[in-house]
Amino acid sequence: MSIRSYRDLEAWRLGMDLAVLVYGLTKKFPREELYGLSSQLRRAAISIPSNISEGHQQRTKSYAHFVSLALGSLAEAETQIELANRLHYTTAQDLAALSSLTTDLGRVLHGLRRSLLTRMNQNPRSPIPDP
Repeated sequence: MSIRSYRDLEAWRLGMDLAVLVYGLTKKFPREELYGLSSQLRRAAISIPSNISEGHQQRTKSYAHFVSLALGSLAEAETQIELANRLHYTTAQDLAALSSLTTDLGRVLHGLRRSLLTRMNQNPRSPIPDP
């Protein structure tokens, strides 16, 4: 399959899926978390597909940097999900779905970053084509 848009990237699709799950989860959080953990977790989750799409549009060496930012946001979201679990804001079913998705997303993001870095090292002066 040819990659014509960031929407064709599995990493972007998984990131969007995570954001949707996070929004559903945080609707169940206590009201006092509206401007705390709920807001923070939503921002981290939204940041993942946002960085992927922004990096893809750059189509330069900065693409790998944006994927690294997405990985950082994923780690942030995973930490906040763990905190929500420890505060008993999640169910076992919510946690299982989120854990499965974050694991898959991390694997895909690491693969995308590795591919971009390899291409940069092979031809450091040229823009990075779609993986």
